[in-house]
Amino acid sequence: MQLDVLHLIYGAWIAFGVIWLLGAGFTKQTARVQSDLSRFLQGGLAASGFVVLFDRQIPLGILDARFVSGSAASGWIGFTITLAGVSIAIWARFILGRNWSATITIKQGHEIVRRGPYRIVRHPIYFGTTLAMLGTAIYFGTFRGLLAVALTFAGWWFKSRMEEEFMLQQFGPRYREYQRDVKALIPFVL
Repeated sequence: MQLDVLHLIYGAWIAFGVIWLLGAGFTKQTARVQSDLSRFLQGGLAASGFVVLFDRQIPLGILDARFVSGSAASGWIGFTITLAGVSIAIWARFILGRNWSATITIKQGHEIVRRGPYRIVRHPIYFGTTLAMLGTAIYFGTFRGLLAVALTFAGWWFKSRMEEEFMLQQFGPRYREYQRDVKALIPFVL
């Protein structure tokens, strides 16, 4: 039986979703949360990226043109990058533990986490999901996938800026030091 790379990619995303849903119930009490408007704007950008990537029924004209061949090699490369991204995001989610929230929050007893993937990037969940999106975009091979990655990255960038403000207000110089030591969204780059 031949492996279907697309099913493997979908399986990675489904595993990601299941872990997120299961973990959502095991978080600390919230002490402070972002506004509904900011959540809508940030979430809308990220969600738009997922819709553009996965809903192939939406015609996007020139963006439906290919930038990567539909070869088996590009499919496996896309899967490998998707799996790496999903794995980083899941690893980060487990390391973050009860401090995690779907929205920007400060939890009761919140702490700065600097272990695991948080040693190399301050927002490894955003990095991991963006990397996974890029891998899936490479698998599909069309420019719409690159648009999806850009939309999702914009959503994460917006969210990370707000999250950084919350953390600075909560932890002050300790978080400023973390900002100096570790890049925000792309390890060693940005």
